[in-house]
Amino acid sequence: MAQRKKQKIKKYRNTKLSKDYPRCGLCGKTGKLTKTECCGQMICDDAEQYVLFSYAQNSCYRNHDRYTVCSHHHNEKHKGDWKECQKCKEDFETEMYVWRGTNEYNFEKLVNLPKYEPTKRAKCGIIIKLGEGRYGMFKGKYLCGKCVGLEL
Repeated sequence: MAQRKKQKIKKYRNTKLSKDYPRCGLCGKTGKLTKTECCGQMICDDAEQYVLFSYAQNSCYRNHDRYTVCSHHHNEKHKGDWKECQKCKEDFETEMYVWRGTNEYNFEKLVNLPKYEPTKRAKCGIIIKLGEGRYGMFKGKYLCGKCVGLEL
């Protein structure tokens, strides 16, 4: 009898974890899901979790919508495949285009990436990653707190 219970529990666990349930293509959760407008992928329907001006990246839906070339391509109503779109390439600095096309908020990632020189802070020369923030801009130049005399 105990063996039967174990088999049922094991069977239930395998079913519960199977691919029969729709999952978010980014985080794998099975909760409240929707499809993206741009690429029709299943994604967490969690945009309401974002707190305005918090810069939090806790929403799969918002991250894909705000930080990918895929979504940009759709929102700008460009034609064809986003991975081949010349207009999308021109809409961003090359570093940001590469980041938006390869970050963890994508269902598909760019391949054959264009080359670019790393971005450096104007005064101290430290390399920064534009997609990760931690810099400011003043008169078209990238700066950090130390560059403008602030201790952060």
